[in-house]
Amino acid sequence: MGNQALHPIRHRMGHYVSHLGEFDLALCVRFNRSSRRVWVRQLFCIVSKLGDGWFWYVVIMGILLSQQLEGLTASLHMIAAGLTGTWMYKSIKGKASRPRPFEVEQAISLGMPPLDRFSFPSGHTLHAVVFTMVALEYYPVLAWLLIPFTFLVAASRVVLGLHYPSDVLAGAIIGAVIAQISFLF
Repeated sequence: MGNQALHPIRHRMGHYVSHLGEFDLALCVRFNRSSRRVWVRQLFCIVSKLGDGWFWYVVIMGILLSQQLEGLTASLHMIAAGLTGTWMYKSIKGKASRPRPFEVEQAISLGMPPLDRFSFPSGHTLHAVVFTMVALEYYPVLAWLLIPFTFLVAASRVVLGLHYPSDVLAGAIIGAVIAQISFLF
């Protein structure tokens, strides 16, 4: 009786998961359409390239140079949390092996080459959230710069056809969890 009782529940769960996947893909297609405008694609390519690490390296160096010894703790915290994020997302990506949206759906055009093979989770978003949360704990005055940039990085991943919205959401959640745990140490 146990298996028979669970069958309708599994069927409904599969139905909901299927609809979520369709919704995820539809959102991805809709966001990606905006990249047909050259200026939109160029803007998000720049944001994405900066999100590869360059922006965060400048922020860390800026904190070190402007705050000197006081900034060392914040900078080392950002680096440690970022390295943890790299380990985490690479571990998950290797196991999840989710293909990128442009590989699955012809309506999605690739805005720039991906840094690695798989889609889930978004490492750019994960790192943007980690670095932003850690930096803002020490220097809340940077919110005007870091929060909008983090949202732009997250959006760039979907607009450029590199990630599904669920990849970005998962990256943001994982990044937030890593940042919160890092404050315990």
